[in-house]
Amino acid sequence: MPARPGTVTPADGVRLWLDHLRVERGVAHNTLLGYTRDLDRYRAHLDGLGITSLAEVHQSDVAGFVAALRDGGDGHRPLSVSSVARTLVAVRGLHRFLLLEGLTADDPSADVPVPRAAQRLPTALSVAAVERLLEGLALGDGPLPLRDRALVEVLYGTGARISEAVGLDLDDVDLDGGSVRLLGKGDKERIVPLGRHARTHLEAYLVRARPALLESGAGQAGRAVFVNQRGGRLSRQSAWAIIRQAAERAELSAGVGPHTLRHSFATHLLEGGADVRVVQELLGHASVTTTQIYTHVTATRLREVYARTHPRAR
Repeated sequence: MPARPGTVTPADGVRLWLDHLRVERGVAHNTLLGYTRDLDRYRAHLDGLGITSLAEVHQSDVAGFVAALRDGGDGHRPLSVSSVARTLVAVRGLHRFLLLEGLTADDPSADVPVPRAAQRLPTALSVAAVERLLEGLALGDGPLPLRDRALVEVLYGTGARISEAVGLDLDDVDLDGGSVRLLGKGDKERIVPLGRHARTHLEAYLVRARPALLESGAGQAGRAVFVNQRGGRLSRQSAWAIIRQAAERAELSAGVGPHTLRHSFATHLLEGGADVRVVQELLGHASVTTTQIYTHVTATRLREVYARTHPRAR
């Protein structure tokens, strides 16, 4: 017998929603188990408040549940931000379902904010650290050292994503004009200037190293700019390894990778006075909001310098 509006108990509401997910929406078994665990905690919370009908739940009750998850208690350890957010998704799904089915008059969870993890600022190297990284690349005039130096110079000199760099074809490079054409997310193309250092090392690689790598391998690279020892296109994994090994030789902190060079590219431009919208175009960001995170990095650097150098800062 279907429940009447305003009389749905927490146990009945959860059962109805889970049945709906399983039968009508075909939700995966493991997902249902996760929702069941999350909603068992929610039901226990409501029981502790003396709430016997889901129609009695107010926004403050849901917000209190979220706070309890973060703080822990009643034999439960505090949950991470991501776990709390996942649990709130289950609670919101339950209340939205009951509202749409006409079993409650409102959704008390709708305006309860989803907790978010503190935003991690991008890790950017100092200019001196970038120089150390470049020095940490294998030395010599062999094909591999020339290739590795050209790759890192292009990554730092253009702010390219690693997929964009290893995806470069010869037709994308204009050494005379000093630019490269990058194919970014959503297959959006952009033209990025190629600085003097990147240009010099890329030309040295293309003239003196790439032909040798093609000869020594199977020659399956086609028009790829960066190739491996077997003559095929360089993979993202191999490019990661090149940078990681260089960082280890330069005794830089763990976690330095291709994206570190992209972050450094953007940060150093802004520190040098570049307009944020110019940096947006160079990075290929669809929105300037994404690029503005780098202004926080720059502000942090400015505060550090101020604290270290100004006589009244301490």
